[in-house]
Amino acid sequence: MIVVKFGGHAMRDENGSFGAAILRAQRAGEQVVVVHGGGPQIDAALNEQGIISEWIGGFRVTSEEIFAIVERVLVEEVGPDVAMRLNQVGVKAQSISARTLPTIIARPRITLVDGTPVDLGFVGDIDSVDTTQILELLDRKIVPVIAPISSDVDLLNGLNVNADFAAAAIAGALDASVLVVMTDVTGIYRNWPDASSLISSISVSELESIKTIFAEGMAPKVQASLDAIAAGAKAVRIINGTDPESFANALAGHGGTLVSA
Repeated sequence: MIVVKFGGHAMRDENGSFGAAILRAQRAGEQVVVVHGGGPQIDAALNEQGIISEWIGGFRVTSEEIFAIVERVLVEEVGPDVAMRLNQVGVKAQSISARTLPTIIARPRITLVDGTPVDLGFVGDIDSVDTTQILELLDRKIVPVIAPISSDVDLLNGLNVNADFAAAAIAGALDASVLVVMTDVTGIYRNWPDASSLISSISVSELESIKTIFAEGMAPKVQASLDAIAAGAKAVRIINGTDPESFANALAGHGGTLVSA
């Protein structure tokens, strides 16, 4: 079982290499689940409305108005587009919202990754995952393409969940062999942005001991890696998804930063 977090500028995938790599993995007997982000698309939609995003510790502060736009973009635009492109290369795929069923239940997030108290509005901190709908699609040989929108614990409102954390929670719940996090950097750097400080392989215990050195967008990715393995995933590989070959390389077991127990 492979879970893939597909997001950021990696989502352009203009040459179809992402879908082709998934198709090869399926033919080799692997099951694949995709959890997608959509930051650039959300930014564009908010800009059209004249809304400027505020970011704190790698999280988008989400008002009720912003949440409605985020949900629409992820569930009605980005997810269906990713599924359509996968289907075009022969991968059976279906987009779903993690708010339905519900697949992800979350509570409002009240702290940053480092524990600092914060008010982020409609941003979720994952409480539990129900894999029923995911497993039903996999049983039908369909790749679930999941938008990281959750239900709250009262099943009344939706919450915007960071896609890295959503992918981590789903990977853990599915006991995935690996969570592949596609981003727009090569992996985890000890000294950002020094490319020579790329960490090719690191244990959970070592990453836990240095996680406070990471900030902004990398902080959630580092914590999500730790969370995924703590929840049951066997490993996490963070790669540069803007490189067309990187995903295929990751499925073959190399490239980027490998986090393992």
